[in-house]
Amino acid sequence: MTARMPSLPGDLTRLGFSDPRRADTLLRDRSLAPLIKDRERVESDGLAVSLSRVADPDQALLALVRLLDAVATPANDAFRDDLVEALREPGRARDRLLAVLGSSTALGDHLVARPEHWTAVADAFPLEVEERIELLTTAVREPAAVTPEDALRLEYRRQLLGIAALDVSRPDPQARLSEVASSLADLAEAALEAALVVARAQVGDAADRCRFAVIGMGKTGGRELNYISDVDVIFVAEPADGADEDAALAVGTDLATRLIRICSSATTAGSLWQVDPALRPEGKNGPLVRTLESHVSYYERWAKTWEFQALLKARPVAGDRALGRAYVEAVAPFVWQAASRENFVEDVQAMRRRVEDNVPSGEADRQLKLGPGGLRDIEFSVQLLQLVHGRADRSLRSGTTLTALAALSQGGYVGREDAQTLATAYRLLRTLEHRIQLHRLRRTHLMPTSASDLRCLGRALGHQRDPEEAVVTQWRTAAREVRRLHQRIFYRPLLSAVARLGPDEVRLTPEAARERLAALGFRDPKGALRHLEALTDGVSRRAAIQRQLLPVMLGWFADEADPDAGLLAFRRISDELGTTPWFLRLLRDEGSAAERLAHTLGRSRYAAELLEQGPESVQFLGDSGGLRPRTRDEVQGRMRAAAKRKDEPQPAVLAARAVRRSELFRLAVASLLGQVGLDELGRALADLNGALVDVTLEVVLRGVEEQTGQPPLSRHLVVGMGRLGGGESSFGSDADVLFVHDPVEGAETRAAQEQALEVVKELIRLLGVAAPDPRLEVDAGLRPEGKNGPLTRSLESYRAYYERWSLVWEAQALLRAAPVAGDADLGAAFVELIDPLRWPEGGLDAKQVREIRTLKARMESERLPRGADRKTHFKLGHGGLSDVEWTVQLIQLEHAHEHESLRTTSTMGALEAARSAGFVDAEDAVALAEAWRLASQMRNAGMLSRGRAVDSVPSDLKDADGMARIMGLPPKSGQELANRYRRVARRARHAAEKVFYEA
Repeated sequence: MTARMPSLPGDLTRLGFSDPRRADTLLRDRSLAPLIKDRERVESDGLAVSLSRVADPDQALLALVRLLDAVATPANDAFRDDLVEALREPGRARDRLLAVLGSSTALGDHLVARPEHWTAVADAFPLEVEERIELLTTAVREPAAVTPEDALRLEYRRQLLGIAALDVSRPDPQARLSEVASSLADLAEAALEAALVVARAQVGDAADRCRFAVIGMGKTGGRELNYISDVDVIFVAEPADGADEDAALAVGTDLATRLIRICSSATTAGSLWQVDPALRPEGKNGPLVRTLESHVSYYERWAKTWEFQALLKARPVAGDRALGRAYVEAVAPFVWQAASRENFVEDVQAMRRRVEDNVPSGEADRQLKLGPGGLRDIEFSVQLLQLVHGRADRSLRSGTTLTALAALSQGGYVGREDAQTLATAYRLLRTLEHRIQLHRLRRTHLMPTSASDLRCLGRALGHQRDPEEAVVTQWRTAAREVRRLHQRIFYRPLLSAVARLGPDEVRLTPEAARERLAALGFRDPKGALRHLEALTDGVSRRAAIQRQLLPVMLGWFADEADPDAGLLAFRRISDELGTTPWFLRLLRDEGSAAERLAHTLGRSRYAAELLEQGPESVQFLGDSGGLRPRTRDEVQGRMRAAAKRKDEPQPAVLAARAVRRSELFRLAVASLLGQVGLDELGRALADLNGALVDVTLEVVLRGVEEQTGQPPLSRHLVVGMGRLGGGESSFGSDADVLFVHDPVEGAETRAAQEQALEVVKELIRLLGVAAPDPRLEVDAGLRPEGKNGPLTRSLESYRAYYERWSLVWEAQALLRAAPVAGDADLGAAFVELIDPLRWPEGGLDAKQVREIRTLKARMESERLPRGADRKTHFKLGHGGLSDVEWTVQLIQLEHAHEHESLRTTSTMGALEAARSAGFVDAEDAVALAEAWRLASQMRNAGMLSRGRAVDSVPSDLKDADGMARIMGLPPKSGQELANRYRRVARRARHAAEKVFYEA
């Protein structure tokens, strides 16, 4: 099948030529005549079509014309016909030559100057490093009509052509990046070896006094070199047998100096690259060559953190290989002990920031190497993980970035998806870097800005449609992902914690673990060791990650009052979630999740039990906003959605209760970590309980409607009382409530009352059903007539009762009444009904005041549990919650009718209003507030610590210490906390007696 010769600009444009008119002219150049059989019609895979497949067809076409012109001389008769024949027909030789010419103007210029090197492109094949060394050293030993230095450059460039030919002619250059980078490193190694041959020849017999080795560093050492890059080296020398050390060092310095000049200087044959020895001890200020002993001495005493990081890639590349291997073996312990240095992780992180800060502002957005999301982000992340974890895991000790990244993934130090993302981005960024450098063989790491350069770059990466835009989008997308993962991995708090551990602690051998457990204060080291063995045993990825986490987490558990309970809880949660992909990844990667979890489990049995019942809540710990208390609307929306997914009332309410459980865990952790204050916590807990009651009421009423086929006979309201109504709930609070209903128009009163009673009973039952989540105990004991009265009354029944029978204690109870669930309009009507009772016009008369005081005294004597200490009981003891609340409530009953600020359900709000109005002096107000807050905090701390209600200061100092730790006090502060409570309660009792009994 034939096609018409593409002679029109439109045809050539579609084939990818940017300047179709010039291309048309060049295609008709007489030098190309041997390649085109028919000037009017060509085969579909003709020259123009072959050119259309390269990165820059225009550049390739021009270079091809120049090359064929260059060989049209008698001097090139020996190979001209072979070259023309190779270019005449489609095939490997033509594809490779055109691909090189279309990718690199510099290599095109070289082929024009040295056309005999065309076979290095056409016949290119991978070479082992030994083969490269042999070719280069032979070239410098037997130069033909050129100096050894020029022979080195010419043979280097010939081999570079072969590497480039294999690279740019492959359809997926990113997939072969490692092969290309290692070939370039091998070629640099061979060039150094050949340069050393030249240098020894120049030095003469004196070279025999010195054993001399070149250590490759950086990308050369890691076998991941660029096309154009400085070659980082360190020189080491030793006296040959019987030689003087000073004389040997002098010879070594001479050899090193000559080697640098031979490689770095430009000649008529071109240049190689700069040899950079700046990574040597003391940098540019240090001696160029040292003995092995001198290197070791320096690293033992003076080396900085970055120098050990640099040594991670060290390998012998030229000279005395035995000496080079001895050097690497001698410095390896320094590399793999570096992470134990003080502030090691912080130093590496600071160094990365300095590198980034030093990028010129005009280049930051174009940097492939040093800028945000660049190669350095990947390399620093990988190297930091290697140095921290490589102490105990030898599989991580590779100087090659992609190899090390694969090992980190295999060992569970980096998630598989994250490692794959980083590896893909690394290959892309390095391929971009290669293509940009290859174009003119210039050292650069900047993305081009011109449309033509971006077009060629995009086509080189396989983008045929809108290549300029496609390659920029691909690059920026990869950079964003790299930056995101770098920030998460490189600044992972776990790294700093692991680095602070000693080598034995990192390895967590049974012997080391047993000793460490005892030293950390675990009360049952044998039991703890069994948990560790169960978590870390085996070769699974789960066990590998646990082996990273647990050495650090043991220290965090030990920081708490009950490390044994913390470790046990962690094992239970791990058993439940260990096979869930996100769990261990969360602890390893996400912020302070592992540390937060360890402290939570070691500090709080309450939180541990909540998490064991709903382990998925651990995800809160990895979310930056995960511990923020949710609003009532947010929580109730989640509860309502969960309930609606169930068909029956009980499963629906249990689903809503599961939401409450997860929110209780969120609030527990926020409280443990000091991220929520007492007032905010009390409000959040009250809202949480109110939301559950509200959703449960909705479920019950929906069930009534489904059973009867008609809407309920009443509107329903749940009124919060006590701490629930006051927005001052604690972790151990019941739900004190009143139930109110209001028959709808036309409903028969008795039937409405009976149905309302069934609704309330079902609500109480559903909230109290035994389940994994904590039940919510509902207490309606503050209703009219107390436990002898009906569970629910109509609004009119409440009105009639309060008008005829209401007692002063009931008015006092209503001070903290607030609607928490049900019909909003009914709630407003109820509040309107009770306001005159709780803010009585004219206050209280003397009889009512005496009645309240008498009731308070009787409660203290009758309700205090047997054996309880009046000085330490949080609620009923002297200076406890009851003293403060009754004092404040008496002031409210007496004066709220004329002071609106006292009309609040909040105890602390009312106390502040009483102080402002002059009913309590400032000193007494401070004493009362301090006691109320301290008792409330201690009750919460007791519940969190022990997982059960604690009503007074514990007599067991271990329990008291657990509470103290939760409240932010140092270890062994239990006695101090108990003494503090007694002092505070004593002052509050004095203030309460003065205000409550004497006012």
